[in-house]
Amino acid sequence: MRKTLFLLIVTLGVGLGQAKAQDPQFSQFYAAPLYINPAFTGASGFTRLGVNYRNQWPSLDASFVTFSFYADHYLEKYNSGVGFIVTTDREGVAGLQSTNVGLTYAYQLKISENIVFRPGIQASYFMRNANFSNLVFASQIDPVNGFDPNLPGENIEGNNLNVNYLDLGVGGIIYSRNLFLGASVQHLTEPNQSLLDGDSPLSKRVSIHGGYRIMLKEGALRRDLTYTRKERSITPIFQYKTQGEFSQLDAGFFLHLEPINLGLQYRGLPIKTFENFPNNEALIFSFGVTTDDFNFGYSYDYTLSELSNASGGAHEISISYLFQWGKPSRLPRNQWSIPCPKN
Repeated sequence: MRKTLFLLIVTLGVGLGQAKAQDPQFSQFYAAPLYINPAFTGASGFTRLGVNYRNQWPSLDASFVTFSFYADHYLEKYNSGVGFIVTTDREGVAGLQSTNVGLTYAYQLKISENIVFRPGIQASYFMRNANFSNLVFASQIDPVNGFDPNLPGENIEGNNLNVNYLDLGVGGIIYSRNLFLGASVQHLTEPNQSLLDGDSPLSKRVSIHGGYRIMLKEGALRRDLTYTRKERSITPIFQYKTQGEFSQLDAGFFLHLEPINLGLQYRGLPIKTFENFPNNEALIFSFGVTTDDFNFGYSYDYTLSELSNASGGAHEISISYLFQWGKPSRLPRNQWSIPCPKN
């Protein structure tokens, strides 16, 4: 189904010189901080390295594979965070691939003893290309024998097409010890992403996200020198995102039984229908481990839409590591600034 949809989009793009597109998404959006909001840059208060990997619809030929690597550092002297992020997204049928490299900056402003505000900005360079040699055209279909690769296909200005462009994004977050609320806007310039002659602006991507940590009864004493008890908490989280005609809501919660995280989310927007079908996309089950300086998370999207779970759903992995130059790598978790399930 996704293959058919993609071929239709490519056909329209070839005929009209434009095609609609949305950015890739992460189910573990809270574990992809720089991807959803540049204001998260340096929010850990330390140096942070992280990766996010997503394989969507692996049972189909037209699977989507997204990989993102980020690094950021907090400059305490300047109340600032600096970072960079590299994201690649590849579609399996025609080799449509997008890679972007971004530089991020955020400033930390303490409003009161309990409230902090962080504005952020991101500048990115995008590279998009497609290998049309993998497509099948009508001229290559034999009425008797079916597809024949020896038959000539369409000449689409060569087998490989590409486009490069610059982009800007902004965001902001406000948070306290247990609450965070943020918003970001990507693709402020709405750059032309068309692989052919024509105008195909990339629509702005707006994201509103937040969460609130509710502390539960504390667990046993931790096996370290802090003499504190293990955290027990539940954190409701949400993200509403919109891009062009596309809009979606992720909502759920995380149960943190240190060091284990268990999560359940719903992705969809039932009040918005498409051709009389409700917008129910997936249930997301997640499991993770959090230590003082290391986070690991795995999630699986169980498809609820008409595509059904025969697509293979989506598998996602997130990893992050915190450290500080010249100091021990074991970091007290209570020093972390923003109460995300994994930060």
